[in-house]
Amino acid sequence: MEWSDLKLFLAIARFGTLGAAARSLGLTQPTMGRRLRALEASLGQTLFQRTTDGFVLTDEGTAVFAGAERIEEEALAMERVLAGGSRQLDGFLRLSSSDWFGAHVLSPVLAEFSQVHPKVEIELLTDSRLLNLSRREADLVFRIRPFTEAEIISRKLIHIEYGLYIRRGAQHPEAGDGTGARLITMDEAFGDMPDVGWLQRLLPRADIVMRSNSRDVQAGLCANGAGLAVLPRPLGDSHAAIELVDLGEPPPGRDTWVGYHRDMKRLARLRALLDLVIERLAR
Repeated sequence: MEWSDLKLFLAIARFGTLGAAARSLGLTQPTMGRRLRALEASLGQTLFQRTTDGFVLTDEGTAVFAGAERIEEEALAMERVLAGGSRQLDGFLRLSSSDWFGAHVLSPVLAEFSQVHPKVEIELLTDSRLLNLSRREADLVFRIRPFTEAEIISRKLIHIEYGLYIRRGAQHPEAGDGTGARLITMDEAFGDMPDVGWLQRLLPRADIVMRSNSRDVQAGLCANGAGLAVLPRPLGDSHAAIELVDLGEPPPGRDTWVGYHRDMKRLARLRALLDLVIERLAR
């Protein structure tokens, strides 16, 4: 099996569908299907069982998977070491953050960095996935949960204050009641976020009318009069159409952490960007 075959096999095993696996490798679904059939034919083994829910490893596929992951780790470790030794301020960096943090906090810093180092190409992925730094799914990750992996170098970057917002000029609710108030909050997958419980405690009689896992979407809904929303202050304060609501205590804030793989610590372009991010944002 060639390295490209192993990457294809591992992607299908992890994502469970040809479409998702193809997107992760920048291929088309028909190409993934053809290459998988060719791989199974060359091995004389069926690696996946095709089900209505997706692709499931067969016993033979499970045996291959363990070895393929070991080979992948060795290959990625070598890539990280080679990349980490690069001293030139050009090349590619992939960053990951939440949507609002990328748009309202990181963007000005990245624009400044690009003016100084125009040969460094930066890709910023903004979604809720926790990308794997060991597999180089990202080079630098910003997130609200501390990093626990031993191979990751990380630090707390910034504490973000949050506020409760309503469309400018609308009637403010009273703390401890909330009757008639309409709430825009996180979707159920993020129901354990501290601000969700804070809203339920301060406005127990308010009705949840909208949910979204995107703070930017929540801000847009709030600006258009859909209801009240707890937003990060850098996001909420940037909207002229909404204003802060004082319920006697602010919503709980959140810390943002930044991390990268230890093998990348000598990568000059990563260090230069991280130094600027820390200089502009750390507090």
